[in-house]
Amino acid sequence: MSSSTSTLLITGCSSGFGLDAARFFLDQGWHVIATMRVPRADLLPRSERLRVLPLDVTNATSIRECVEAAGPIDALVNNAGVGLLAPLEGVTLDQARAIFDTNTLGTMAMTQAVLPQFRQRQAGVIVNVTSSVTLKPLPLLSIYTGSKAAVNAFTESLALELAPFGIRAHLVLPGRAPETRFGDNARQSMAGEPHAAYADFQARVFAAVRDTHTPVTRAQDVSEAVWRAVTDPAAPMRLPAGADALALAAA
Repeated sequence: MSSSTSTLLITGCSSGFGLDAARFFLDQGWHVIATMRVPRADLLPRSERLRVLPLDVTNATSIRECVEAAGPIDALVNNAGVGLLAPLEGVTLDQARAIFDTNTLGTMAMTQAVLPQFRQRQAGVIVNVTSSVTLKPLPLLSIYTGSKAAVNAFTESLALELAPFGIRAHLVLPGRAPETRFGDNARQSMAGEPHAAYADFQARVFAAVRDTHTPVTRAQDVSEAVWRAVTDPAAPMRLPAGADALALAAA
């Protein structure tokens, strides 16, 4: 793909991995369509190669309008996601559905929306950003891990059915990234007070999450993995991103 003519659409660009990836691809000369629920162009550098569009991946009308406004794209990065850090007993089914609605069904819906144009051109790349928690089970993340593991399985099967049309699909699996707001947002997703039976356990887990002495993932690690997935036809299906994610994958 030529950077001067190629266009990338990224979901979830208001912060963290999506925001950094949008900046990264702009720096490489790509045309970037950065999407977020509430558009904020001030988050990104001014560029005639940048468009910021509203997008709620849980809303069919929002998806349709965004894809129509975007026009032809060469690659889709499904990065939008929400976290949930809580014991299963402390999660309502409505909360669980909301996590799967964004992380899993939102990814599927966005993929469905761009496939007709990719198939018509016999070209295109889909990169789904999941998580290294799918490589090693961790406590208080059963719902979140389930939503991301579902995307892993979905993507691996999808890649097989799209290959005859010249379309590639890849996974990027980031590790823990303290520099982003994701962990704080995940803790805030817990409803009310922590489940009493798990209070001490949760406190220990939160302390471990805040430990800064273990390898972590930088946003740049994720951007570089997404870049490889998009631009390298020989890239592997799964691309761990970050020192901790690479260690888990090697193990």
